[in-house]
Amino acid sequence: MRIGIDMGGTKIEGIALADSGEELLRRRIDTPRHDYDGTVNAIAGIVRSIEADTNQKCTVGIGIPGTISPQTGLVKNANSTWIIGKHFDQDLGTALEREVRLANDANCLAVSEAVDGAGAGAKVVFAIIIGTGCGGGIAIDQKVHTGLQAIAGEWGHISLGWMSPEEYPGTECYCGQRGCLETFISGTGFENEYERQTGIRKRGRDIAQLIEQEDVVAERVMRIYENRLARAIATAVNIIDPDVLVLGGGMSNISRIYKTIPELVQKWIFGGEFSTPIRPAKHGDSSGVRGAAWLW
Repeated sequence: MRIGIDMGGTKIEGIALADSGEELLRRRIDTPRHDYDGTVNAIAGIVRSIEADTNQKCTVGIGIPGTISPQTGLVKNANSTWIIGKHFDQDLGTALEREVRLANDANCLAVSEAVDGAGAGAKVVFAIIIGTGCGGGIAIDQKVHTGLQAIAGEWGHISLGWMSPEEYPGTECYCGQRGCLETFISGTGFENEYERQTGIRKRGRDIAQLIEQEDVVAERVMRIYENRLARAIATAVNIIDPDVLVLGGGMSNISRIYKTIPELVQKWIFGGEFSTPIRPAKHGDSSGVRGAAWLW
């Protein structure tokens, strides 16, 4: 049996998976924000709780909003900033008295969908997260492809391709660069564009409802978003050329993008040929925690 943990900025979720992939049970607690020791203890507590209820000692995989630096062994690039610079995997291993495996949460999404999700049977799966932020992960033969710097698939922090004069050079990203995909095609970027067009701040779900009601401005914002997402996907395909593209995060729930994006992508693809399937994550919000379990 495998335990998967998804450590988010506001919640920590754990599941137990049978070897068949069947979910046996689930736990969820609030993340002890800005409390490193509390976070370690909270994850260890979920694992012990699951093992007590199943009467088994399990392997443990953990998805984090960051990665482990191959050079230092310390966490880097995490938006849960209190784990940056820590030996998180080692400290969790000590608390649980066993080896644990950690991976970026987008890579966990890729693994989950490659094993038994929307990318099952595909050799190379590129997973895209378009939620509050924007990230990506790569699974090859159902295993995480991390890269030498442990940043493979960090799609959100390359610049938007083929910028128009109105887009260039882009707004500043939290990473210190300008024009990152995250600032354009995340859910936050979608909301920012609506605010730029109207002067009014709305949540993405509310803008999506306006689109369904045939609101002219919301429709224009959506078309701008689709054009940008298509350029972003074309950039990834021109580099990786995966077998399947799997989308997760809040923006992936807007069903029309699976019809509009493929035709738009074709314009930007080298050679003009694009047949890669673009699919929503089969396991939805559970993909990350399931992928963490499949790290073993």
